Amino acid sequence: MEITINGSDDNEVNEAIRKYDEDKWFTYADYESWDDLDSNGNPIRYELIDGIAYLMSAPSTEHQSISSELHRQLANFLKGKSCRVFAAPYDVCLNSLGDEDDTVVQPDLLVVCDESKIDKKRCNGAPDMVIEILSPSTSKRDLFIKLERYRNAGVREYWIVDPDTQAVNVHILENGRYAINQYEGNETIAVTVLDGCVITLSDVF
Repeated sequence: MEITINGSDDNEVNEAIRKYDEDKWFTYADYESWDDLDSNGNPIRYELIDGIAYLMSAPSTEHQSISSELHRQLANFLKGKSCRVFAAPYDVCLNSLGDEDDTVVQPDLLVVCDESKIDKKRCNGAPDMVIEILSPSTSKRDLFIKLERYRNAGVREYWIVDPDTQAVNVHILENGRYAINQYEGNETIAVTVLDGCVITLSDVF
């Protein structure tokens, strides 16, 4: 039976179609076996959330510029320290179930301070910090679905970066709930999970 892989917008017609058994629930093992290529020969990227596959579009130039600067600032701070920063594409199995995990995300940036969560292929379990940069094709997922999954998994700090408004919503996990602060323009942000790390937004935007 042909099953359409979910697009990032409920109204989109997704061109990515696979042949699978009816009622198939995807896991990391399935995801890792997929070798689809786009018309240019580049790998097609997906995320899994609760066993459902979501197609990921290529990031824009602005998106990449923001991601690169955030990565630069975090990497510079973390040089010689135990925590590590990773940039997409890098797999995160949020439920720590390895090949059986049905929620596998690729945050734009993530920081992991527990070395035992990192193996040769992926991060197993919640990163300490996650940064997602909004785009038209992923905003609903980042703002709602993934926010809830990150909170439930125990991601201690979740940033949502909006290139259009040049604002960053910082979510800090407190007693199982996210407390939110917004930063804009030329402000600086102290990273809660990295004592002494300050991000300068004027360089990011």
